[in-house]
Amino acid sequence: MTIREVARTAGVSPATVSRVLNTSETVSPDLKERVLAAVRDLGYRPNSQARSLRTRATTVLGVIISDITNPFFTAMVRGVEDVASAAGYSVVLANADEDLRKEQRYLEVAAAEQMAGVLLSPASATETSIDVLAERGIPVVTIDRRLKSADVDWVMVDNHRAAKEATLHLVEQGCRRIGFIAGRLGTTTGAGRLAGYRAGLRAAGLPSARELVVSGEFRIDGGREATERLLALPDRPDGLFVSNNLMTIGAVDALDTAGVRFPDDIALVGFDDMMPALSLRSQITAVSQPTYEIGRQATELLLRRVSGEPFPERHITLNAELKVRESSIRA
Repeated sequence: MTIREVARTAGVSPATVSRVLNTSETVSPDLKERVLAAVRDLGYRPNSQARSLRTRATTVLGVIISDITNPFFTAMVRGVEDVASAAGYSVVLANADEDLRKEQRYLEVAAAEQMAGVLLSPASATETSIDVLAERGIPVVTIDRRLKSADVDWVMVDNHRAAKEATLHLVEQGCRRIGFIAGRLGTTTGAGRLAGYRAGLRAAGLPSARELVVSGEFRIDGGREATERLLALPDRPDGLFVSNNLMTIGAVDALDTAGVRFPDDIALVGFDDMMPALSLRSQITAVSQPTYEIGRQATELLLRRVSGEPFPERHITLNAELKVRESSIRA
C-alpha cells in the first residue's frame, strides 16, 4: 500500500496525503477527513523503514532549473549555494531545458537518491508533477515559477506588477503600438508578464492588438524570430517589451540586422537586468529582479521544511525594479 493508492481513493494528490500524515495545518478539514477515511478503509500504515531513511536523508539539495544557459538562473543558484553551504548541505544542479520528460527524470532521480529537498523551476504550471517526491516526503519549494498542480511553498517576483510598470514606461515615452515578446505561457511567469503588459495597456487606454503579441519561448532564437515578425507588420510597433533576457538578446540582433535603431525608431525594454552581451551596444532599459535573493530565501525556506519545522504554506513575492536607460528614452 502506497501514498499514491491512498490519494487515488481519497481523490486528492499524494502531496495532500503527505501533508495530512505529517499533520500539516494547511489542509482543509474536508480534505483531511477524506484522506483519513481512505487510510482507515485501506488499512494503510506508514513504512517505518522509509521514515527512518527520510530522517537520515543525505545532506544534498537538488536544484532543477529550466534553462542553465540563462544567466538569471545561474545567478539565482549562487544564492542557493551560499545558504546551503553555510548549513552544511551540498547542491546538485540539473537542467530540465523546458522539457517535461527530462524534468520528470530528474525528479525521479532526486526521489531515488533520497535528496533532502528540491528547489524546482517547473516547466509547466499544470503538467509538472512532483508526486514522486511527495510520496517519499521530500519537500519542494518552487522558484521563479509557481505550480498549480500542487500546493507547495514558492518564491518569485511580482511579474504582473513589473510588466505593467514597464509597459506604462513605454507609454510615457510616447509609444502607442507596443509589441510584446512573450515567454512560455504554460508557466506562471510567462502568463503573468503577458497579463501585466495587457494591464498596462488598459491603464493607458490603449487597445491590446493580437498581432502585437508574439511568443519567443524564452529563447534567443525565439526573440529574434518574434522581432522579425513584428517588424514585418504593415504598421510596425513603435515600442517593444521583451519578457526575458535571452529573448532580448535575440531581439537586439534582429533590430540591428534590420537597421532599426532604438530608441529612435523603436523604444526597447527587456526583462532581467543581466545582459552583458548587450552592454557594449547600448544601455538597455530592463526590469531587474533580485535574483540572488530569490535563491537565498527559497533555500532558507526549503531547509526549514527539511528540518521538519511545521508552518503554513509560504508564498513569498519579491519586488522587481525597472531600471531606465537609453534604449527607451525619447527626447
